[in-house]
Amino acid sequence: MYFIRLPWLIRKLYKNALYEMPQGKKRIYLTFDDGPIPEITPWILNILKEYNAHATFFCVGNNVAKHPEIYQQIISEQHAVGNHTFHHLNSWKHNTYSYFKDIVACKQLVKSTLFRPPYGKLKPYQYTLYKHYTIVMWNVLSGDFDKNTNPEQCLKNVIQHTKDGSIIVFHDNLKAQRNLYYSLPKILEHFTNKGFTFHKVSTL
Repeated sequence: MYFIRLPWLIRKLYKNALYEMPQGKKRIYLTFDDGPIPEITPWILNILKEYNAHATFFCVGNNVAKHPEIYQQIISEQHAVGNHTFHHLNSWKHNTYSYFKDIVACKQLVKSTLFRPPYGKLKPYQYTLYKHYTIVMWNVLSGDFDKNTNPEQCLKNVIQHTKDGSIIVFHDNLKAQRNLYYSLPKILEHFTNKGFTFHKVSTL
């Protein structure tokens, strides 16, 4: 089970996290979690380039270590990057020391002050430790990772809930491939036709 829009309780618990960007400029903020991987990330970069769109990639350190050339492509094409831990850890299942150590390991490769906890999970007392990071959550979760969500529903999730300033979560991982290949080009086309532009979180 997942929420397309984060419940108000989560926002209250992590009140200093970033859930959306300022409105008024018809901007949308695409984010991609878990990469980079050769099967999907280069395809995403090509689609973004077609629409002159920029995005933010929350990278898993282990994937950056395995595919440094794709990580460098993300940087060279002027997208933003963020820390997503080294091993994609669930903070609810690890103590604070081991979790923070994994963040630091990722930081050696991913030079960014943006951080997104995998699964959006962070213990409240851990949240207070990461004051040197901007914790980036979201206000639209595409559901592309869910095997029970078909491509049409994934597209609908985003179209119906996205507004000016929305931060949207997609995934550049194999679980999301089917839904992403179908929905991402259509989302880019739909919102471009409505006069929106696509930006990286770090631009503001």
